[in-house]
Parts: sequence; C-alpha cells; structure tokens
Amino acid sequence: MLNIVIFGPPGSGKGTQSEKIAEKYRLIHLSTGDLLREEMKKGSDLGIKVKNYINKGELVPDEIIIEELHLKVSEHKNAKGFIFDGFPRTIVQAEMLDEMLSKKDIKIDIVLNIQVEEEELVSRMMGRAKDSNRSDDKEDVIYKRIDIYKEQTFPLIKYYKNQGKIVNIDGMAEIGKVFEKICHAIDIYNSVKDR
Repeated sequence: MLNIVIFGPPGSGKGTQSEKIAEKYRLIHLSTGDLLREEMKKGSDLGIKVKNYINKGELVPDEIIIEELHLKVSEHKNAKGFIFDGFPRTIVQAEMLDEMLSKKDIKIDIVLNIQVEEEELVSRMMGRAKDSNRSDDKEDVIYKRIDIYKEQTFPLIKYYKNQGKIVNIDGMAEIGKVFEKICHAIDIYNSVKDR
C-alpha cells in the first residue's frame, strides 16, 4: 500500500499532479474540497452541515473532515493506497489523520511538497482568473491565500520532515516535467521499501 500527502501553494498544480499520480499508481485521490462539494451537491446530512459553515464564512471543523475521510478510506478496503490532497492543512489535522489511519494499520509513506516561487504562482492564478472567472483569483485574494498557506503549512512541513517523509519537488517546470520528478521520488521510495 502507498499513501501520499501532497502539498503545494494555490496555483502550484497539485490538483493536476494528484490526478496524474492517482492514475499512474492506481491510488484513490481524496481531495477534501471535492468530497465536501460532492456532499453539498447531494444534499446529504453532512453536505447540509458543511453548507451551513460555508454560508457563515466559517471553516468546516476538522472533525467533520476527518469523519468524511474515515468513511472514504473505509469504502476502499482493497485500495492500493490513497493520495490526500488539501488535507492536512494544520498540525492538528496531521495528528488526527495519523491517528485515524493508524487505527486501520495504515500510515502516510511520502509527503510531496511542490515548491513554486510566489511571482510564478500569482502569474499562473491571474492567468487562470482570466480563463475561468474564479472569484478567488483576484490579485489581493491570491496574495492572502498564499500567506495563509505559508502560515499554516510551514509548520506541517517541519512535522513531516521530522518523520523523514518530506520530498521537495521543484514545481517551476511544466506539468510533464514536474510529474516526472514526482514519479522518480515515488519509484525510489517503492524500491527502498520493497528491499
């Protein structure tokens, strides 16, 4: 089994890379944003709870997200592994995820940290805004999202670094090249693990 957490600031392409990794290594891609949007669309009890938080401009509590991830992991008992995209975002969430997985005798194997320079992130997201009219891709909002990411995620990088799981990936290249670097890191991990 192979379980991966992927980090990357907004605009780093981690969603695209997650999908490519999931396809190549036959992993289940768990994007918390997608899962919560799906529940809201279905109008499930969880979706209604999530919508209430979002409508009030509040963050969805960690317990609700962990509960949803727990359900999804349980649904895929025979999975070759998972890629967690968008979670954890804080140390508390990382500890909750570790605890939830350890009850199932599962652990996080690799944490991919996609690194992209700030100017490049802003330029990518401004380009994306023109194409898709996303309201969260305005310049001031972009800088705020990058700042929040740094504030929340840097401590997490240290958390996983202390466990020896962080692999830094240069995300400045084009999508295919970044994917090659990711595959190289995963293949090295797999070959060492299988010894």
